[in-house]
Amino acid sequence: MRGDVRRPRTGDAGVTDSPDGWPVELRGVTESVVTTLGPNDLWNAAALGLHAPDESEDGDGGNEGDDGDCGVVTATTWGNTRTRRNFHREGGGVVQFVSDPRTFVDAAMTITESESPVSDDAHAWVEVEAERIDAGESGGTRWEQWELRPVESAVVAETVPTINRGFAAVVEATVAASRLDVPAYDTGELLARLRYFADVVETCGGAAEREAFATVEEVSGWRERADEGSDGTP
Repeated sequence: MRGDVRRPRTGDAGVTDSPDGWPVELRGVTESVVTTLGPNDLWNAAALGLHAPDESEDGDGGNEGDDGDCGVVTATTWGNTRTRRNFHREGGGVVQFVSDPRTFVDAAMTITESESPVSDDAHAWVEVEAERIDAGESGGTRWEQWELRPVESAVVAETVPTINRGFAAVVEATVAASRLDVPAYDTGELLARLRYFADVVETCGGAAEREAFATVEEVSGWRERADEGSDGTP
């Protein structure tokens, strides 16, 4: 990969380098933010779902294979996105794990570019090599599946985990909003989901979740469409 990852400052409290493997345990699909270096020498941020290796029959998760090495972690890009193009061009990127819903929404819903590959909000990051292993089409949208191999990683900050329904609703809202106008999905159903997520954010979210959801609304225009009707009529 052409761009160099800007490492955390030496001596920062809580920084733990992990040259081999992932900095966190993955299970199911873990939502992350990935930055990839574009032709303008800026790092583009996007949301990326990380698919963990299949769990063993005894129910144990984790990232290690039978030989102790990391199992295969995959991700899928949909459409002709900057992430897809930069994966092809540079062969990888920097995956980050964040807890600020505003950072996640900016990556998922807007064009966010930076001179640094690692967000100030990242709790951990991992530089990955990306190799395309499959491709196809679903619902009229081209997709490509990538194997992600960790090169180097670090844990920047350790926090006590909390569960907030507002945060979860923000994440789900980005998925629903991204599917608006995709022929394979029912627009009316998606708008109904977004109304529900809005209620959850208002009831259970904090200031950060409400600000993040406002960005979803502004970028997608879903509320105006829902008020008018999915077909654009009052």
